[in-house]
Amino acid sequence: MNITIKSVADLGLAVRAVRRSSKVRLDDLAALAGVSKQFTSDVEYGKPTVQFGLVLKLLAELGISLQLDIPKDANAELMALQQQGGPRARAAVNPAVSAKRRSSAKNKLSLTASTERPEPSEVTKSDLNSAAAEAAFKVKGGGDAQS
Repeated sequence: MNITIKSVADLGLAVRAVRRSSKVRLDDLAALAGVSKQFTSDVEYGKPTVQFGLVLKLLAELGISLQLDIPKDANAELMALQQQGGPRARAAVNPAVSAKRRSSAKNKLSLTASTERPEPSEVTKSDLNSAAAEAAFKVKGGGDAQS
């Protein structure tokens, strides 16, 4: 199912709905995605300053794909940017032109999250506990937990 995301709060509600429908606890999702429980809670409650890269990790763990619906006339520019190695490479060539293009953009972007996803892997509480124990052992200077 595709839904339109118009705000951080919309994205947070979608994340929470998918997590709950998958019967995954908030702290378990955080552990699986490699983020904190507080961060996961912040995303679900729509905190506007969360790190986008970490949000993408949460979405991936839940099996949610993220798609952008960009204007058709921007597609040629996107392909050119990708061939040049991304926006930083292009800005290095002519920063004034890149800044002008960004400031004169008239079209709005639409963000769509897709909740069509494969079934999440079965992770038990004991799996998480043993992973946490092994990580704690390594942090305390124990080296390899299997030694």
